[in-house]
Amino acid sequence: MDCYCCYTQARPSSSTIPILNFQTLRWWLFQSHSDIMRDLTSSETPLFTVNRNFSVKNLHPRVLPSPGSCRQFGRLSDQFRPFIYQRNSELPSSRTYRGRISSEAGRQGWDFGRFLKTFYFFNGPPSPAKFFEFLIEKLSNPSPSKTENRMDPSGVILVAGATGGVGRRVFDILRSKGYTVKVLVRNEDKARRMLGPDVDMIVGDITKASTLVREYFKGVRKVINAVSVIVGPKEGDTPDRAKYSQGIKFFEPEIKGASPEMVEYIGMKNLINAVKESVGIHRGKLVFGFEENLTRELAWGALDDVVMGGVSESSFVIDPTGGEKGGPTGVFRGVVSTANNGGFTSIRTKNFPVPEDLSAYDGLELRLKGDGRRYKLIVRTSRDWDTVGYTLSFDTIEGQWQSIQLPFSSLRPVFRARTVSDAPPFDARQIASLQLMFSKFEYDGKLNPTFKEGPFQLPVSSIKTFMKEPVTPRFVHVSSAGVTRPERPGLDLSKQPPAVRLNKELGFILTFKLKGEDLIRESGIPHTIVRPCALTEEPAGADLIFDQGDNITGKISREEIARICIAALESPYACDKTFEVKSVIPFSEPYTVDPANPPPEKDYNQYFKSLKDGITGKESLEKSPAAV
Repeated sequence: MDCYCCYTQARPSSSTIPILNFQTLRWWLFQSHSDIMRDLTSSETPLFTVNRNFSVKNLHPRVLPSPGSCRQFGRLSDQFRPFIYQRNSELPSSRTYRGRISSEAGRQGWDFGRFLKTFYFFNGPPSPAKFFEFLIEKLSNPSPSKTENRMDPSGVILVAGATGGVGRRVFDILRSKGYTVKVLVRNEDKARRMLGPDVDMIVGDITKASTLVREYFKGVRKVINAVSVIVGPKEGDTPDRAKYSQGIKFFEPEIKGASPEMVEYIGMKNLINAVKESVGIHRGKLVFGFEENLTRELAWGALDDVVMGGVSESSFVIDPTGGEKGGPTGVFRGVVSTANNGGFTSIRTKNFPVPEDLSAYDGLELRLKGDGRRYKLIVRTSRDWDTVGYTLSFDTIEGQWQSIQLPFSSLRPVFRARTVSDAPPFDARQIASLQLMFSKFEYDGKLNPTFKEGPFQLPVSSIKTFMKEPVTPRFVHVSSAGVTRPERPGLDLSKQPPAVRLNKELGFILTFKLKGEDLIRESGIPHTIVRPCALTEEPAGADLIFDQGDNITGKISREEIARICIAALESPYACDKTFEVKSVIPFSEPYTVDPANPPPEKDYNQYFKSLKDGITGKESLEKSPAAV
């Protein structure tokens, strides 16, 4: 069957409508990448026009391609189908296209069937009605659409337990410093009375996972968790909670409300699940590929210069044993040619069903085996075709597996191969699709210095997000000193604080606090775990002692703990550290501050710098502590 793929301009009749040439048709069918648009807006000769009297019979026979040339190109097309994947253990070798030249000088046969197949893969069956709607829209508004950008670059800090003694102070300090703050509370009325009527809040209970809908936490970049099980006097307290303020050393305590297991362990699990996507994890999020025991596949399709009349061709296949360690890897490969004013191949994902929110991270990292060429990554934040693409080129080293980090901050907004200086900032919350490209073109008229025609092959084992170094904590948790001591062998409990001695009577409060800490450490979230000694209502300002290993006793101000938590959010020295802290003032001595001469603000980094990795106090426990 012949393919009518190289038409020249037909003579319009007196009834011809405004010319709808091949450039316009391609413009409508594929606004998929700026390199395409570069040639569509150049002086390229249109391959055909359409008028009301158009039919194949009107074309002179000499302008049609020979059946042989179409079939020859079709054989190559069978190797490179624009579907999700080809899974082959034996990868067929790429061949340079040597199609016959059509009767139009300087042109090779164009595979119209592959063009339609590509269009169908990304857009579904064409609709004439939608086509003419598109033309009307473009004639009236030819510029790319722009979306409002509402992204707060610093993100939102969530304070969980914001109506408690520490949480309330954390909220007040953050607001006074101008941070964007959201609170997680159980009682909305209480929170508005205490924190103000304009507070941005999530009403939820960490012991009830159904109340912590992930959508509520979008935009949250950091968390300070001051939620704790409630301990109060058995005989009751004064209206101003005087007994509570003195600490359980001075009254007979009991658990009020939900149990330690529900608050400190189950609640922690629920909170981590709610915020994990929003705050991110150290190892990054796998967007595509194969990594240890994780696999995520995407719907990739070929998007080559066939959409502008070219003959280059590519595909994306899965090689089951071609990975770095003998496992599976994706392979972007093809044959690139500059015939017919072409010169690029690419693979692009279908639009994600739901936009990917990768705003917790700083960029995308590709693990690939280089071939010495320069490629492009294109990230789109719009589901439309004719829109700005955020693009970055990267070089590869021939024959080496390498990790290439592409920061979001370096992405260039490009529309029709031109940089868009007034484009909206890149919004990592709304990633709609990804594209990998090998192209003759760079941007703004520049050429790819590594470009050469012929076959190429680029194994890509994974695309994932990364956090730039140095990483700072995303989750700061207020725990308690003493959490490892109830099960510590050989410990004299009579010399320990009441919470350690009464651990069992208080529902194993410290045991479940430790289990909650372990959930944080296992989550992969960059974190800090602060273990205060006995909390007091005294002002901040006293000299401090930081320690690790869970051995110290003493007291510390709630105000001081709030300040330490906030400082930890900005310190790489505090990241993934667990430590205890107390004041140098003995418990028996009150600490006061002269309002007219307050102590200077501390540089908490000086304390954080002394901390070491991996010390939690669990090192002193037996391998099989008593079961709870």
